[in-house]
Amino acid sequence: MKTKSLIKKKYLSKIQELEKHNKLYYDKSRPIISDSDYDRLKKDIIELENNNNFLINKKSPTLSVGSKPSKIFLKSKHRVKMLSLSNAFDYEDLINFEKKISNFLNLKVNNNFEYSVEPKIDGISASLTYKNNNLVLGLSRGDGIEGEIITENLKTIKDIPKIIKDKNFPKDIDIRGEVYIGKEDFEEIKDRFANPRNAASGSLRQKDPNETKKIPLRFIAYTYGFSSDLNFTKQSEFLQLLKSWGFNINEHNKVINGVENLVNNHKEFEKKRLDLDFDVDGLVYKINNLELQKRLGFVTNAPRWAIAHKFSADSSFSKILNIEVQVGRTGALTPVAKIKPVNIGGVVVSNATLHNEEEIIRKDIRIGDTVKVERAGDVIPHVLLVDFKKRPTNSKKFIFPKNCPSCGSKVIKDFNKITKKHDAVQRCSSEGYKCEKIAIEKIKHFVSKDAFNIEGLGKRVVEQFWNLKFIKLPFDIFDLNYKKIEKLDGWGELSSKNLRESIEKSKNIGLDKFIFALGIRHIGQENARLLSQYFLNIKNFSNLLKDFNFNSLANLDGIGETQIASLKNFFSDQINLSVVKKLITILKIRNVVQNTKGKLINKTFMFTGKLSNISRAEAKSLTEKNSGKILSNVSKKLDYLVIGEKPTSKKVKQAKELNIKVINQEEWKTLLN
Repeated sequence: MKTKSLIKKKYLSKIQELEKHNKLYYDKSRPIISDSDYDRLKKDIIELENNNNFLINKKSPTLSVGSKPSKIFLKSKHRVKMLSLSNAFDYEDLINFEKKISNFLNLKVNNNFEYSVEPKIDGISASLTYKNNNLVLGLSRGDGIEGEIITENLKTIKDIPKIIKDKNFPKDIDIRGEVYIGKEDFEEIKDRFANPRNAASGSLRQKDPNETKKIPLRFIAYTYGFSSDLNFTKQSEFLQLLKSWGFNINEHNKVINGVENLVNNHKEFEKKRLDLDFDVDGLVYKINNLELQKRLGFVTNAPRWAIAHKFSADSSFSKILNIEVQVGRTGALTPVAKIKPVNIGGVVVSNATLHNEEEIIRKDIRIGDTVKVERAGDVIPHVLLVDFKKRPTNSKKFIFPKNCPSCGSKVIKDFNKITKKHDAVQRCSSEGYKCEKIAIEKIKHFVSKDAFNIEGLGKRVVEQFWNLKFIKLPFDIFDLNYKKIEKLDGWGELSSKNLRESIEKSKNIGLDKFIFALGIRHIGQENARLLSQYFLNIKNFSNLLKDFNFNSLANLDGIGETQIASLKNFFSDQINLSVVKKLITILKIRNVVQNTKGKLINKTFMFTGKLSNISRAEAKSLTEKNSGKILSNVSKKLDYLVIGEKPTSKKVKQAKELNIKVINQEEWKTLLN
């Protein structure tokens, strides 16, 4: 349990950094870290989620895309979401990617999939809507759900056709691609911008299109969003159609079979990427067969059928000046090395995560050591190794604290029932809001983008208001003294008013976001969604606080013993309980809107045994898409037990005893029609 807390603290720290850099890049057009650092940060977050199923956050790159559209422009929803891509950094990542595809499609591993391979240009994504062959709308990616209307700015780019003359062009289609600036063109304007990507972003978001026109922007098309009619079956075919319609496509696009060939091509391409006239930060691999793409679908904010293979990481040596132990939202203690500032890949690094006590012991990391630091996904990079030859003679081993540096509570390690070992992460034993550092981090999580999304109440403001004793518990946010706030340095009447409006707006919140915002350990976004769909409204959720019947959740697919134990622990704390009850009286918590159009509405299903030509994951996905619910245990609440080859006899017996309908795969398909 302690390991999980430390992991979660580390995870949330990365999420907060990602949100900060998303805002700087997408909204302010002035990034402060390199693109490779940004990608590595996303990769590290995703790795943490993949290795720890209790981690989830709405701001995660697996659940969100880009940043909220700017208030400068009018906004419009994308007809099909503009999703980001998962990242791969090495051979193992690609093997795992392909293995997941094979498992989902219920195919044998090593299927030698055919991939469309496309260079990932380091620019700004844009979507172009054409109706009756005319460009009628241009959008930025925004947050992936809605983007900024920048039609006139995009029309200034010569590479973008305003009218398509081809008679076979779809009557209604969204063409998507990347806006960028060539390296040679950037040389002429480099005094005005930090880098080419920054120049492209800033230029596209000018209020006056005439200003955009002065910048030599380019556009390469690579995919589509919505389309009224598709006359192709492969991604590679679509790329050729784009070319015939008058769009620029990348001359380095290829079709390649198998992971081994992908890796070899990646190595060769990385050698020559610096010779290209545009910045490339990796290669994109897409399953070439569109029918397979359709079957594979998406995971929240990324397609299952595509991945970006990034280029290698940067590293450098520096000296550890001190080691600090930080306390996260769930009490996890994370040691961080304060290093002598060093430039790694164009970014000055002064902090490096040491992960946990076991990592420090394993690598024998000490204050005063010269260490190799790598930026490979961490905003706080990590220490790879120690140069023992340069270790000072008076060096002493680092002793991890036995008590929480914040509140003095005993430091503990959770016992993992599965591994039969104690977790590596040390954790503050204090619960709820009793530990100052935990309380501050919980409030930061509460106001974060994926929770209450309160603009103007960011990380530093939360800390400022905490120190001023304006906020000590979440409900204090809704009772702030704005007259006092507007008198603070850096504030004023307007900014105070904006904060008030943002807080008032946040009071209207969905049940899933409310549950997620509470910061209950092991209850991330996906589990919060599952719980909200189970309770449907705040009244039902409130009843849980009265009768404490948490075991009723055991039948929910995706909610296990760990989550139930965490819920019990959270609501057993009187401060937590009082916070939740008071919030319920203050807020307008929206009911869950159920999909009433699906063929399986109000029906519950459970699968057992091996299915034919489809994985259990895909079967569950199809069931949920058709409004059915998935249960994990046989009970009176179950309507159908779907059996495949060699089903669990105990489950079949239980179903028959409870008069639950037992059906085979074909009968399930008939229900789906």
